Amino acid sequence: MKIKIRLKEILAERGISQRQLSLQMNIRHATINHLCSDSVDRVYIRTLEAICEALDISIHELIVEDKEAQALEN
Repeated sequence: MKIKIRLKEILAERGISQRQLSLQMNIRHATINHLCSDSVDRVYIRTLEAICEALDISIHELIVEDKEAQALEN
């Protein structure tokens, strides 16, 4: 099963820049930038928890099953 981190979409919906989120969370901008890319292959659970807390969202809103990627594999 492929999963996707929807951080880029959530930030766009809310009009928040990657830099604003990184400053709010006090983490490196490069970390947020990487999580907004399509090539994320690993991430710390604590980072996901912190993002959910900062954006006041659930983990289910942040991480979704990537059915589009699965369709391409089949």
